[in-house]
Order: sequence, then structure tokens, then C-alpha cells
Amino acid sequence: MKLTSSQAAKQLRQLNDELAAIRKREDSSNTFLAALGEDLESARPEYSYDESQAKQRELELKIRKLKHALNVFNATTVIPEYGITIDEMLVLLPQLSCSLSRLSRMKDALPKARESTPLSRSGNVIDYRYANYDIKQAEADYKKTSDELAKAQTALDLVNNTVEFEADF
Repeated sequence: MKLTSSQAAKQLRQLNDELAAIRKREDSSNTFLAALGEDLESARPEYSYDESQAKQRELELKIRKLKHALNVFNATTVIPEYGITIDEMLVLLPQLSCSLSRLSRMKDALPKARESTPLSRSGNVIDYRYANYDIKQAEADYKKTSDELAKAQTALDLVNNTVEFEADF
């Protein structure tokens, strides 16, 4: 079956939801309570151990095969604008997000800010925290990183939504 990465992700969610539902039904029906003297057969919920285990194994196999096909696709498909594979991009995106968060704090810093410490409350000592970098450069790097993150996400989205791969599951 041919599908895109986005379609595979949706299919995986459906398979995992189906597996979770089977396990939940199994948990609620593989044992039961009956009062002393109550007819056990009338209290017994419908449940087949063999059928439940077989269906779970079948779904686990489908999930495993689909995840493997997706992993191979991610490890071998190059994002044209970047010249890196999808799995590399999946590392780059969190790195860019982390840099963006750090640069956001740095661009918003004041060049000089009064520091509140326990010593400053009890005496005449006033400490100041000074930015030890060019705040304007941090602002420029923030903008550049923000733009790069958006570009990288768009490039990944394009590949995930348009390039198909074969998955036999």
C-alpha cells in the first residue's frame, strides 16, 4: 500500500487506538464477579482468550510493520532544500526550538538590571546584572532562527504530505 508519512501517522493512531480498545475490553471481561449462589453463566461476560490474544498479535504486527516502513522512509528520504534526511530533520527541529527559546530570553534581557539578592535586602549592597553580549545581535539571531524553524517545518510538512512510500502491513 502506498501512503504518505502523514497518512501513516494517522493509520498508526488508528491501529494503536484499536489495540487499546481491545485491551480495555479484555481487562473488563477477562475476569468477573459473581455472588455466592448466583448462576455463573448468566454473570459471565462474553470473552474469548484465544480471539483476544490473536487480534492483539495481529494489530501489534501491523503496527510494527508500519512503524518500520515509516522509519526506513524517514532514514532514507532527503528533504531537498536541506540535503538531510527526515530523521535528521526530526533532530534539527527540537534543536532550533531550543535555540529559539534561549534566544527569546536573551533578546528580552535588559542591558543592566538590578539584582535582588538576600544581601541587597539587608544592607546597602546593590547588585546589577549586566548583559555580557550584544542584545541587538540576540534579537537578529532570534529572528533568523525563527525564520529557519518555520522554513524547516514547512519543508518537512511538504515531504510528509506529498512523498509516498510503500508499506505492507
